[in-house]
Amino acid sequence: MDFLISDELRMIQLTVREFVEKEVYPRETLIEDGDCIPDELIEAARKVGLFGISIPDEYGGLGLSMVGKCIVGEEMGRGSAGFSGYHGAHAGIGTSGIVMVGSHYLKAKYLPDMAEGKKIGAFALTEPDAGSDASNLKTTAVKKGDRWLLNGAKHFITNGPEANVITAMAVTDPSRGARGISAFLIENTFPGFRVGTVEKKMGLRGCHTSEIIFDDCEVPEENLLGKENEGFITALRILANGRAGLASRCVGACLRLIEHSLDYSGKRVQFGKPIIENQAIQWMLADMEMETQAARALTYQTAWKVDQGMNIIKDAAMTKLFASEVYNRVADKAVQIHGGMGYMKEMPIERVYRDARITRIYEGTSEIQRMVIAAQMMKKC
Repeated sequence: MDFLISDELRMIQLTVREFVEKEVYPRETLIEDGDCIPDELIEAARKVGLFGISIPDEYGGLGLSMVGKCIVGEEMGRGSAGFSGYHGAHAGIGTSGIVMVGSHYLKAKYLPDMAEGKKIGAFALTEPDAGSDASNLKTTAVKKGDRWLLNGAKHFITNGPEANVITAMAVTDPSRGARGISAFLIENTFPGFRVGTVEKKMGLRGCHTSEIIFDDCEVPEENLLGKENEGFITALRILANGRAGLASRCVGACLRLIEHSLDYSGKRVQFGKPIIENQAIQWMLADMEMETQAARALTYQTAWKVDQGMNIIKDAAMTKLFASEVYNRVADKAVQIHGGMGYMKEMPIERVYRDARITRIYEGTSEIQRMVIAAQMMKKC
Protein backbone atom coordinates (compact mmCIF):
# COMPACT_ATOMS: atom_id res chain seq x y z
CA MET A 1 0.00 0.00 0.00
CA ASP A 2 1.38 3.38 -1.07
CA PHE A 3 0.69 6.21 1.39
CA LEU A 4 1.67 8.89 -1.14
CA ILE A 5 -1.11 10.50 -3.15
CA SER A 6 -0.86 11.64 -6.76
CA ASP A 7 -0.37 15.26 -7.76
CA GLU A 8 -3.90 15.22 -9.18
CA LEU A 9 -5.41 14.10 -5.87
CA ARG A 10 -3.25 16.60 -3.99
CA MET A 11 -4.65 19.36 -6.17
CA ILE A 12 -8.21 18.15 -5.54
CA GLN A 13 -7.47 18.07 -1.80
CA LEU A 14 -6.24 21.67 -1.83
CA THR A 15 -9.19 22.77 -3.96
CA VAL A 16 -11.71 21.23 -1.56
CA ARG A 17 -9.88 22.63 1.47
CA GLU A 18 -9.99 26.12 -0.05
CA PHE A 19 -13.69 25.63 -0.85
CA VAL A 20 -14.48 24.62 2.73
CA GLU A 21 -12.51 27.50 4.23
CA LYS A 22 -13.87 30.17 1.88
CA GLU A 23 -17.41 28.97 1.22
CA VAL A 24 -18.47 26.71 4.11
CA TYR A 25 -16.87 28.21 7.23
CA PRO A 26 -18.45 31.66 6.76
CA ARG A 27 -21.91 30.08 6.37
CA GLU A 28 -21.86 27.58 9.22
CA THR A 29 -23.85 29.77 11.60
CA LEU A 30 -26.35 30.54 8.84
CA ILE A 31 -26.81 26.81 8.17
CA GLU A 32 -27.20 26.07 11.87
CA ASP A 33 -29.61 28.89 12.66
CA GLY A 34 -31.66 28.63 9.47
CA ASP A 35 -31.62 24.83 9.16
CA CYS A 36 -30.97 25.13 5.43
CA ILE A 37 -28.14 25.02 2.91
CA PRO A 38 -27.82 28.43 1.19
CA ASP A 39 -28.33 28.32 -2.58
CA GLU A 40 -25.06 30.16 -3.14
CA LEU A 41 -23.16 27.42 -1.29
CA ILE A 42 -24.75 24.72 -3.44
CA GLU A 43 -23.86 26.70 -6.55
CA ALA A 44 -20.25 27.08 -5.36
CA ALA A 45 -20.06 23.31 -4.80
CA ARG A 46 -21.34 22.73 -8.33
CA LYS A 47 -18.62 24.93 -9.78
CA VAL A 48 -15.84 22.81 -8.26
CA GLY A 49 -17.47 19.52 -9.27
CA LEU A 50 -18.21 18.25 -5.77
CA PHE A 51 -21.50 16.61 -6.70
CA GLY A 52 -19.83 14.32 -9.23
CA ILE A 53 -16.96 12.81 -7.26
CA SER A 54 -18.39 9.25 -7.50
CA ILE A 55 -19.58 9.55 -11.10
CA PRO A 56 -17.36 8.47 -14.03
CA ASP A 57 -16.00 11.22 -16.23
CA GLU A 58 -17.90 9.87 -19.25
CA TYR A 59 -21.08 11.01 -17.46
CA GLY A 60 -19.67 14.36 -16.43
CA GLY A 61 -18.22 13.47 -13.01
CA LEU A 62 -14.73 13.38 -11.55
CA GLY A 63 -14.65 9.58 -11.35
CA LEU A 64 -12.52 9.53 -8.21
CA SER A 65 -11.13 6.37 -6.68
CA MET A 66 -12.29 5.46 -3.17
CA VAL A 67 -9.06 6.93 -1.83
CA GLY A 68 -9.86 10.12 -3.73
CA LYS A 69 -13.38 10.23 -2.36
CA CYS A 70 -12.04 9.83 1.18
CA ILE A 71 -9.63 12.70 0.60
CA VAL A 72 -12.60 14.84 -0.39
CA GLY A 73 -14.63 13.48 2.54
CA GLU A 74 -11.91 14.36 5.04
CA GLU A 75 -11.79 17.96 3.84
CA MET A 76 -15.59 18.22 3.78
CA GLY A 77 -15.70 16.81 7.32
CA ARG A 78 -13.82 19.87 8.55
CA GLY A 79 -16.81 22.04 7.73
CA SER A 80 -20.51 22.05 8.57
CA ALA A 81 -21.74 18.52 9.24
CA GLY A 82 -25.10 19.57 7.85
CA PHE A 83 -23.58 20.44 4.51
CA SER A 84 -21.16 17.50 4.41
CA GLY A 85 -24.06 15.16 5.30
CA TYR A 86 -26.18 16.60 2.49
CA HIS A 87 -23.28 16.28 0.05
CA GLY A 88 -22.20 12.84 1.30
CA ALA A 89 -25.67 11.32 1.00
CA HIS A 90 -25.84 12.48 -2.61
CA ALA A 91 -22.26 11.82 -3.72
CA GLY A 92 -21.96 8.53 -1.81
CA ILE A 93 -24.92 6.25 -1.19
CA GLY A 94 -27.19 8.36 -3.40
CA THR A 95 -25.20 7.78 -6.60
CA SER A 96 -22.93 4.76 -6.07
CA GLY A 97 -25.67 2.19 -6.72
CA ILE A 98 -26.33 3.65 -10.17
CA VAL A 99 -22.61 3.58 -10.93
CA MET A 100 -22.25 0.00 -9.61
CA VAL A 101 -25.18 -1.81 -11.21
CA GLY A 102 -27.18 0.68 -13.28
CA SER A 103 -27.86 -0.01 -16.94
CA HIS A 104 -26.33 2.25 -19.56
CA TYR A 105 -29.80 3.75 -20.02
CA LEU A 106 -30.11 4.67 -16.33
CA LYS A 107 -26.57 6.00 -16.15
CA ALA A 108 -27.04 8.15 -19.23
CA LYS A 109 -30.42 9.40 -18.02
CA TYR A 110 -29.53 10.35 -14.46
CA LEU A 111 -25.79 10.63 -13.85
CA PRO A 112 -24.97 13.76 -15.91
CA ASP A 113 -27.52 15.87 -14.03
CA MET A 114 -26.47 14.31 -10.71
CA ALA A 115 -22.81 15.07 -11.47
CA GLU A 116 -23.69 18.74 -11.90
CA GLY A 117 -25.89 18.83 -8.80
CA LYS A 118 -28.95 19.58 -10.91
CA LYS A 119 -30.53 16.44 -9.47
CA ILE A 120 -29.87 15.37 -5.88
CA GLY A 121 -29.67 11.74 -4.84
CA ALA A 122 -30.81 9.82 -1.78
CA PHE A 123 -30.82 6.23 -0.55
CA ALA A 124 -33.99 4.70 0.90
CA LEU A 125 -33.62 1.42 2.76
CA THR A 126 -34.65 2.13 6.36
CA GLU A 127 -38.27 1.61 7.45
CA PRO A 128 -40.07 1.76 10.81
CA ASP A 129 -39.61 -2.03 11.22
CA ALA A 130 -36.39 -2.31 9.24
CA GLY A 131 -33.60 -0.35 10.86
CA SER A 132 -30.76 -2.53 12.09
CA ASP A 133 -32.75 -5.48 10.72
CA ALA A 134 -32.55 -4.04 7.22
CA SER A 135 -33.90 -7.18 5.52
CA ASN A 136 -37.28 -6.87 7.28
CA LEU A 137 -38.76 -4.59 4.63
CA LYS A 138 -42.48 -4.01 4.29
CA THR A 139 -42.36 -1.85 1.15
CA THR A 140 -43.49 -3.95 -1.82
CA ALA A 141 -43.10 -3.71 -5.59
CA VAL A 142 -45.53 -5.51 -7.89
CA LYS A 143 -45.15 -5.65 -11.68
CA LYS A 144 -48.17 -4.35 -13.63
CA GLY A 145 -47.57 -4.35 -17.36
CA ASP A 146 -44.60 -2.09 -18.09
CA ARG A 147 -44.64 -0.58 -14.59
CA TRP A 148 -43.79 -1.48 -11.04
CA LEU A 149 -46.20 -0.32 -8.36
CA LEU A 150 -44.49 0.44 -5.05
CA ASN A 151 -46.34 0.66 -1.76
CA GLY A 152 -44.90 1.38 1.66
CA ALA A 153 -42.98 3.95 3.66
CA LYS A 154 -39.33 4.71 4.33
CA HIS A 155 -38.10 6.84 7.19
CA PHE A 156 -34.96 8.64 8.35
CA ILE A 157 -34.07 9.27 4.70
CA THR A 158 -31.27 11.82 4.37
CA ASN A 159 -32.03 14.37 1.64
CA GLY A 160 -35.58 13.01 1.49
CA PRO A 161 -37.25 16.42 1.03
CA GLU A 162 -34.74 17.62 -1.60
CA ALA A 163 -33.91 14.44 -3.52
CA ASN A 164 -34.90 14.14 -7.16
CA VAL A 165 -33.56 10.60 -7.63
CA ILE A 166 -33.87 7.99 -4.88
CA THR A 167 -32.33 4.53 -4.79
CA ALA A 168 -35.07 2.57 -2.99
CA MET A 169 -35.37 -1.05 -1.88
CA ALA A 170 -38.65 -2.99 -2.05
CA VAL A 171 -39.78 -6.59 -1.72
CA THR A 172 -40.48 -8.21 -5.08
CA ASP A 173 -40.67 -11.85 -3.89
CA PRO A 174 -41.91 -12.16 -0.29
CA SER A 175 -41.20 -15.91 -0.22
CA ARG A 176 -37.44 -15.38 -0.53
CA GLY A 177 -36.74 -13.03 2.39
CA ALA A 178 -33.67 -10.86 1.82
CA ARG A 179 -33.15 -12.62 -1.53
CA GLY A 180 -36.50 -11.30 -2.69
CA ILE A 181 -35.63 -7.59 -2.44
CA SER A 182 -35.02 -5.43 -5.51
CA ALA A 183 -33.60 -1.95 -6.02
CA PHE A 184 -35.34 0.80 -7.96
CA LEU A 185 -34.58 4.32 -9.09
CA ILE A 186 -37.46 6.59 -8.10
CA GLU A 187 -37.98 10.14 -9.27
CA ASN A 188 -39.76 12.49 -6.90
CA THR A 189 -42.15 13.36 -9.76
CA PHE A 190 -43.44 9.81 -10.23
CA PRO A 191 -47.19 9.42 -9.54
CA GLY A 192 -47.74 8.03 -6.04
CA PHE A 193 -44.56 9.48 -4.54
CA ARG A 194 -44.64 11.96 -1.70
CA VAL A 195 -42.51 13.22 1.15
CA GLY A 196 -43.89 12.58 4.62
CA THR A 197 -42.79 14.02 7.95
CA VAL A 198 -39.57 16.03 7.94
CA GLU A 199 -37.83 15.14 11.20
CA LYS A 200 -36.47 17.56 13.80
CA LYS A 201 -33.06 16.34 14.89
CA MET A 202 -30.49 16.93 17.63
CA GLY A 203 -27.89 17.99 15.08
CA LEU A 204 -27.03 17.98 11.37
CA ARG A 205 -29.08 21.11 10.84
CA GLY A 206 -29.37 21.95 7.16
CA CYS A 207 -29.24 18.26 6.28
CA HIS A 208 -32.88 17.22 6.20
CA THR A 209 -34.24 13.80 7.06
CA SER A 210 -37.76 12.68 6.23
CA GLU A 211 -40.24 9.95 5.54
CA ILE A 212 -40.83 8.91 1.95
CA ILE A 213 -44.23 7.48 1.09
CA PHE A 214 -45.05 5.20 -1.84
CA ASP A 215 -48.77 4.93 -2.60
CA ASP A 216 -49.09 2.88 -5.78
CA CYS A 217 -45.99 4.75 -6.91
CA GLU A 218 -45.57 4.10 -10.63
CA VAL A 219 -42.02 3.17 -11.60
CA PRO A 220 -41.11 2.35 -15.22
CA GLU A 221 -39.81 -1.21 -15.63
CA GLU A 222 -36.49 0.11 -16.93
CA ASN A 223 -35.92 1.81 -13.55
CA LEU A 224 -35.24 -1.53 -11.91
CA LEU A 225 -31.68 -1.01 -10.64
CA GLY A 226 -29.60 -4.10 -11.26
CA LYS A 227 -31.19 -7.53 -11.39
CA GLU A 228 -34.56 -8.41 -9.88
CA ASN A 229 -34.29 -9.83 -6.34
CA GLU A 230 -30.64 -8.75 -5.97
CA GLY A 231 -31.38 -5.40 -4.37
CA PHE A 232 -30.33 -6.36 -0.86
CA ILE A 233 -26.88 -7.38 -2.10
CA THR A 234 -26.67 -4.04 -3.90
CA ALA A 235 -27.71 -2.23 -0.72
CA LEU A 236 -24.98 -3.95 1.29
CA ARG A 237 -22.35 -3.02 -1.31
CA ILE A 238 -23.53 0.60 -1.32
CA LEU A 239 -23.42 0.77 2.48
CA ALA A 240 -19.99 -0.88 2.72
CA ASN A 241 -18.43 1.70 0.41
CA GLY A 242 -20.40 4.48 2.11
CA ARG A 243 -18.94 3.56 5.49
CA ALA A 244 -15.42 4.43 4.34
CA GLY A 245 -16.68 7.80 3.11
CA LEU A 246 -18.46 8.48 6.40
CA ALA A 247 -15.31 7.55 8.31
CA SER A 248 -13.30 10.07 6.30
CA ARG A 249 -15.74 12.83 7.29
CA CYS A 250 -15.38 11.80 10.93
CA VAL A 251 -11.60 12.09 10.60
CA GLY A 252 -11.89 15.56 9.08
CA ALA A 253 -14.15 16.70 11.92
CA CYS A 254 -11.65 15.35 14.47
CA LEU A 255 -8.80 17.23 12.85
CA ARG A 256 -10.68 20.51 13.08
CA LEU A 257 -11.62 19.83 16.71
CA ILE A 258 -7.96 19.26 17.50
CA GLU A 259 -7.03 22.55 15.81
CA HIS A 260 -9.65 24.43 17.84
CA SER A 261 -8.51 22.75 21.05
CA LEU A 262 -4.84 23.54 20.47
CA ASP A 263 -5.65 27.15 19.69
CA TYR A 264 -7.97 27.66 22.69
CA SER A 265 -5.76 25.89 25.23
CA GLY A 266 -2.77 27.91 24.07
CA LYS A 267 -4.63 31.20 24.68
CA ARG A 268 -6.70 30.37 27.77
CA VAL A 269 -4.77 31.40 30.86
CA GLN A 270 -5.55 30.03 34.32
CA PHE A 271 -3.36 30.15 37.42
CA GLY A 272 -0.93 32.36 35.56
CA LYS A 273 -0.22 30.12 32.55
CA PRO A 274 -1.90 28.79 29.38
CA ILE A 275 -3.89 25.67 30.21
CA ILE A 276 -2.02 23.75 27.48
CA GLU A 277 0.94 23.67 29.90
CA ASN A 278 -1.07 21.44 32.21
CA GLN A 279 -0.40 17.74 31.83
CA ALA A 280 -4.12 16.93 31.98
CA ILE A 281 -4.74 19.01 28.86
CA GLN A 282 -1.68 17.65 27.09
CA TRP A 283 -2.80 14.07 27.68
CA MET A 284 -6.25 14.81 26.26
CA LEU A 285 -4.69 16.42 23.19
CA ALA A 286 -2.30 13.49 22.77
CA ASP A 287 -5.15 10.97 22.94
CA MET A 288 -7.19 13.01 20.43
CA GLU A 289 -4.32 13.08 17.97
CA MET A 290 -3.36 9.43 18.42
CA GLU A 291 -6.88 8.09 17.92
CA THR A 292 -7.59 10.41 15.00
CA GLN A 293 -4.46 9.32 13.15
CA ALA A 294 -5.31 5.66 13.83
CA ALA A 295 -8.81 6.21 12.42
CA ARG A 296 -7.30 8.00 9.44
CA ALA A 297 -4.92 5.13 8.69
CA LEU A 298 -7.71 2.56 8.95
CA THR A 299 -9.95 4.65 6.69
CA TYR A 300 -7.41 4.94 3.90
CA GLN A 301 -6.41 1.30 4.19
CA THR A 302 -10.05 0.33 3.63
CA ALA A 303 -10.38 2.82 0.78
CA TRP A 304 -7.28 1.35 -0.85
CA LYS A 305 -8.76 -2.15 -0.57
CA VAL A 306 -11.93 -0.93 -2.28
CA ASP A 307 -9.82 0.36 -5.16
CA GLN A 308 -8.07 -3.02 -5.41
CA GLY A 309 -11.41 -4.80 -5.71
CA MET A 310 -10.96 -6.62 -2.41
CA ASN A 311 -13.70 -7.83 -0.06
CA ILE A 312 -14.15 -5.06 2.51
CA ILE A 313 -17.17 -6.21 4.52
CA LYS A 314 -15.16 -6.56 7.75
CA ASP A 315 -12.84 -3.64 6.98
CA ALA A 316 -15.73 -1.26 6.27
CA ALA A 317 -17.46 -2.23 9.51
CA MET A 318 -14.27 -1.76 11.54
CA THR A 319 -13.56 1.56 9.87
CA LYS A 320 -17.03 3.01 10.40
CA LEU A 321 -17.16 1.74 13.99
CA PHE A 322 -13.75 3.00 15.02
CA ALA A 323 -13.87 6.36 13.23
CA SER A 324 -17.32 7.24 14.55
CA GLU A 325 -16.46 6.31 18.12
CA VAL A 326 -13.17 8.21 17.93
CA TYR A 327 -15.09 11.23 16.62
CA ASN A 328 -17.38 11.14 19.63
CA ARG A 329 -14.48 10.78 22.08
CA VAL A 330 -12.57 13.61 20.43
CA ALA A 331 -15.65 15.85 20.48
CA ASP A 332 -16.16 15.12 24.18
CA LYS A 333 -12.55 15.97 25.01
CA ALA A 334 -12.77 19.16 22.94
CA VAL A 335 -15.74 20.30 25.02
CA GLN A 336 -13.83 19.48 28.20
CA ILE A 337 -10.77 21.45 27.07
CA HIS A 338 -12.94 24.45 26.25
CA GLY A 339 -14.67 24.18 29.61
CA GLY A 340 -17.80 26.27 29.98
CA MET A 341 -17.19 27.92 26.62
CA GLY A 342 -17.38 24.53 24.94
CA TYR A 343 -20.99 24.29 26.08
CA MET A 344 -21.93 27.67 24.61
CA LYS A 345 -23.51 28.02 21.18
CA GLU A 346 -21.19 30.86 20.28
CA MET A 347 -18.42 28.26 19.94
CA PRO A 348 -18.45 25.69 17.09
CA ILE A 349 -17.51 22.97 19.59
CA GLU A 350 -21.07 22.78 20.96
CA ARG A 351 -22.50 22.22 17.47
CA VAL A 352 -19.92 19.61 16.52
CA TYR A 353 -20.55 17.73 19.78
CA ARG A 354 -24.24 17.35 18.81
CA ASP A 355 -23.44 16.53 15.21
CA ALA A 356 -21.05 13.76 16.22
CA ARG A 357 -23.62 11.62 18.04
CA ILE A 358 -25.51 10.39 14.96
CA THR A 359 -22.39 8.85 13.42
CA ARG A 360 -22.59 5.94 15.86
CA ILE A 361 -26.13 5.23 14.67
CA TYR A 362 -26.74 5.92 10.99
CA GLU A 363 -25.38 3.75 8.18
CA GLY A 364 -25.25 0.93 10.71
CA THR A 365 -25.08 1.27 14.50
CA SER A 366 -21.90 0.53 16.43
CA GLU A 367 -23.55 -2.63 17.73
CA ILE A 368 -24.35 -3.86 14.22
CA GLN A 369 -20.78 -3.14 13.09
CA ARG A 370 -19.48 -5.32 15.91
CA MET A 371 -21.84 -8.09 14.83
CA VAL A 372 -20.60 -7.83 11.24
CA ILE A 373 -16.97 -7.91 12.34
CA ALA A 374 -17.50 -10.95 14.57
CA ALA A 375 -19.47 -12.78 11.87
CA GLN A 376 -16.64 -12.27 9.38
CA MET A 377 -14.10 -13.44 11.94
CA MET A 378 -16.10 -16.59 12.68
CA LYS A 379 -16.14 -17.51 8.98
CA LYS A 380 -12.39 -18.12 9.28
CA CYS A 381 -12.78 -20.49 12.23
